Amino acid sequence: MKMTDLLPKSAKKVQDFLKRNGFDFTVRELPGSTRTAAEAASSIGCTVGQIAKSLIFHDKVSNLPILIIASGANKVDVRKIEAATGLRLHRADGKFIKDTVGFAIGEIPPVGHNSQLRTLLDPDLRQYETIWAAAGTPFAVFQLPTEVLEDLTQGEWIALAE
Repeated sequence: MKMTDLLPKSAKKVQDFLKRNGFDFTVRELPGSTRTAAEAASSIGCTVGQIAKSLIFHDKVSNLPILIIASGANKVDVRKIEAATGLRLHRADGKFIKDTVGFAIGEIPPVGHNSQLRTLLDPDLRQYETIWAAAGTPFAVFQLPTEVLEDLTQGEWIALAE
C-alpha cells in the first residue's frame, strides 16, 4: 500500500490534483493541527509567515468564490484588494465554501477545488524559499517552493496585506 492510499479522502484529492498536474509535492498528515497559521507553523516547525493560508471570499457582484492565499503572518486588507481589482468582496461562510469550493474552513488547500478559482497571491510569501499549504484536512499539508505558487494556482500577485 502506498503512503497516499492512507490519506483521508479530501487530502488524497489534493495529492491526486498535484500528481495529475505534474507537481511532485507530497501531502503529509501531521500529528498536530494545521487549522490556523499559528497551529500549522507550530506543527511543522516553520515560521508563521511561511504558512500559505487560503481564504475564501465571494464577489458580491458575480457571487463567485475568490481564493486569497496570504502569508500566515498577514491580515488581509479587503479594501486594498477591492481598489486594485474592482471586486466587491465579502467573507464567505462555511456552507458557501463547502458547496462551491469543496473543502471546509481551516482545511482549504490552494488547489484541488470543485472548479478553477480566481486566485490572488500575497507577494510577502516571496520572501520565503519554501512555503507550506493546507491539503484538505486539519492535519494535512504540503511543502512547495514559493516560485511555483503562481503556476500551481494560476494566481495573480497583488498587494493585499494590511
